[in-house]
Amino acid sequence: MELKPLSATNDFVFRKIFGENLYVLKDFLEAVLDLPAEEYKNLTVVDPNLEREYIEDKLGILDVKVTTGSGKVVDIEVQVRQQRAIWKRMLFYTSKMLVEQVKSGYPYDRMNRAISILIADFVMIQENNAYRHCFRLYDRHTQVRYPDFMEINVLELPKMRTPDGTRLGNWMSFFKATTEEEYMDAAQTNPAINEAWGVIKVLSGDERNRALAEAREKSRMDFESFLGDARYEGWQEGLQEGRQEEKLEVARNLLQKKMPHDDISDATGLPLDEIKRLAADLA
Repeated sequence: MELKPLSATNDFVFRKIFGENLYVLKDFLEAVLDLPAEEYKNLTVVDPNLEREYIEDKLGILDVKVTTGSGKVVDIEVQVRQQRAIWKRMLFYTSKMLVEQVKSGYPYDRMNRAISILIADFVMIQENNAYRHCFRLYDRHTQVRYPDFMEINVLELPKMRTPDGTRLGNWMSFFKATTEEEYMDAAQTNPAINEAWGVIKVLSGDERNRALAEAREKSRMDFESFLGDARYEGWQEGLQEGRQEEKLEVARNLLQKKMPHDDISDATGLPLDEIKRLAADLA
């Protein structure tokens, strides 16, 4: 029986596609961003050690961080489930990319633009049906835009209902694909997408890589199932009302299920340091 292709939104698969192939990465960035052509000539993946084999690694939030020719910092991530504080988290991480550039004693003018790209497999913006939004700072009274030091791009996969023939639309179709036929349709539109599809075919047919990707997906589904149980058993009310003991109890249960610390912090609202302390107590 022929195996179903792995999903491009699986974080392990996504890292393999975009973290290890600059040709594919360049084409995707060109489809999303409006940077000058020279910015894409010397792309560098900041962390080349992208393969992570342990379920305890960060789950469902993936970032492939890239620097452009002039030093602009771009972070690309896939998010497959809605998060309680997704907007605040995106703002925090984009701001952090700016702050990280300024070392002690360094002048502020050394900062380069920080750009985030979020590929969301859920609807984040209810006000319209556009699948791509680009957020920058501006004066809402005069419409004057603040200098472009920060930019957040949101791509919402569910809003891409039919292919629109654009370069970005073709990439969206690729991310939405679940069958070999859908992948091949997207691959025929663009040589870079065809190469990305080739990576998925290789990964899907490799026993070890397929096991790693499926383990990541299983861990994510287990996490979502646990949150559903928490709502059913009334724990969610405790989380929303901020009852500390219920937060701690949920965190302990998630730790025992080997859920990633970042996801536990997002689910409970507890600081990451507190999650690590609980993990040490349970060890």
